[in-house]
Amino acid sequence: MRFDRIAYNPGSLLTMGEVLSFAKRADKNKRIHSLWIPESWGREAFASLGAMSQATRSVKLGTAIINIYSRTPATIAMAASTLDMLSRNRTIIGLGSSTPAIVEDFHGLGFAKPVTRMREYIECIRAMIKGDKVNYNGKYVKAKDFKLLYKPQRERIPIFVACVNTNMISLASDMADGMLLYLRPIQELKETVMRIKLATRDNKSFEIACIFICAVSTREPEKARARAAKTLAFYVSVGKYYRNFLSDNGFRKETEQIATEYRQNGLEAASRIVPQTMLDSLTICGTADECIRSLSRFMSTGITLPIIQVNPVGGAESSIREMLTSF
Repeated sequence: MRFDRIAYNPGSLLTMGEVLSFAKRADKNKRIHSLWIPESWGREAFASLGAMSQATRSVKLGTAIINIYSRTPATIAMAASTLDMLSRNRTIIGLGSSTPAIVEDFHGLGFAKPVTRMREYIECIRAMIKGDKVNYNGKYVKAKDFKLLYKPQRERIPIFVACVNTNMISLASDMADGMLLYLRPIQELKETVMRIKLATRDNKSFEIACIFICAVSTREPEKARARAAKTLAFYVSVGKYYRNFLSDNGFRKETEQIATEYRQNGLEAASRIVPQTMLDSLTICGTADECIRSLSRFMSTGITLPIIQVNPVGGAESSIREMLTSF
């Protein structure tokens, strides 16, 4: 089985050279819709996408995600419009609120009212990208007489919003061009997608994208499952928001055990106690055939764009080839 429309997130386990190699290979496949770069405390998203824009010609390029605290709307508008120049209109802006640990500890900023702030960011960024002079006086966002020096390539760059809770989902449904979901158990994902489709029924182009932890190895499927388990255990252990969300949606005992094991014995030990039920409900891993079946199950929930997060198994180059050919 081959999927007509798919996207990839090279993740944080590849070197920059490997990311560019991945982008070049992916660009040759017309079924690949987009490539997405994460940002937390590793590579900077727009610089990475700028390099990728010169190694590709057709795939769209998205941030998944940049947070709405460490950059002003003006900085985001400048970065996105610059990437649009470099890529010839292939930019997608993926915004998220991130977490207090990243915003407060890493950037020294206050984490408050993410939904209100997101609304103001979207409004302000959209106005700036049109190229007109912008005066914006919100509760958290303020801009006076801002106007991009260069005429934007286009008046509207798509904005996707990363969502965990219902308030952000509601905001994204009302204001954004798409939504980015992550680490949602398959049954919960199905129910959430149904609600999103109902809320966005008048917006036929609205994109419901979901990022999936993925590790593929037909020769060594157990290593692929172990790699996926390690990534999942990391998010459960260090990501309070995702841990709480999964705990509230069927995995309370499992998340508590994983987080405790991580604190006591580290990531490797924590990954070894991730049960198969969690892998099946949240990730795509194993042989190529197993991964295809898993992705088909996730697609049946109604998402419109699956984004495959790359978790290499063994050598990066061989893993990249297998992942790109599997789907």
